[in-house]
Amino acid sequence: KYAALRARVADLFEKGGRVWGYRTIHRMLRLDGDEPVLVSEKVVRRIMREEGLRPVYLKRPKRWSSYEGEITQAPANLVDRDFHADAPNLLWVTDVTQFTMDGYKCWLSPVVDCFDGMVVSWTLSLSPNAGMANRMLLDAVATLKDDEHPIIHSDRGCHYRWDEWIRICEEHGLTRSMSAKGCSPDNAAAEGVFGRLKNEFYYGRDWKGVGYEEFRERLSAYLTHYNETRIKKSLGWLSPVQYRKHLGLAV
Repeated sequence: KYAALRARVADLFEKGGRVWGYRTIHRMLRLDGDEPVLVSEKVVRRIMREEGLRPVYLKRPKRWSSYEGEITQAPANLVDRDFHADAPNLLWVTDVTQFTMDGYKCWLSPVVDCFDGMVVSWTLSLSPNAGMANRMLLDAVATLKDDEHPIIHSDRGCHYRWDEWIRICEEHGLTRSMSAKGCSPDNAAAEGVFGRLKNEFYYGRDWKGVGYEEFRERLSAYLTHYNETRIKKSLGWLSPVQYRKHLGLAV
């Protein structure tokens, strides 16, 4: 009965890089302009289970931490786990995550807008130093209009407590906010982006022989996809860029 549907589901799963779940596959079937398929999520989920179409996630390594103790007084947690924003550039979150590659490690530092999950800016570095975080923040504030002064929320990592980071925030009118000590749920919006990114882009891939520059190019392509073409249920099955255009907030 579902022979043709099974083939289409398998094809979509492969085209999505073997990272899409049944809800996204179900939506993609409905969005097919040539031959939309109107079946329930339950049917798609059953087909994917029977065909063994499970996203390929490897066992996650121990999370790297930038916490070095209370080196300066931390600002208050202004977010209190409420990551909702009614407009762009009201609430940003940031964090750092590590990738263990073939013979080296590198660190990703992004700024994420809580309005729609858009990655506003990012840097990749072979060293988790202050310059990595500062460049990312300068790139992010360069996108702001004169009257935009978001809250920038982070964990208590050392990157966000050094003089230059604080100076950039003050110069551009950003309000600093920090999670409680050792409390990852306080920065869940950033952690969620890392989880999706690593599941879809990093885990389950063969990175043997992939050097830093090639990895950076692949990551850049994924983050472009993440902003421009990766659809999200929470945005009405639109990508962040598509969502802003739909609302008249971007051209």
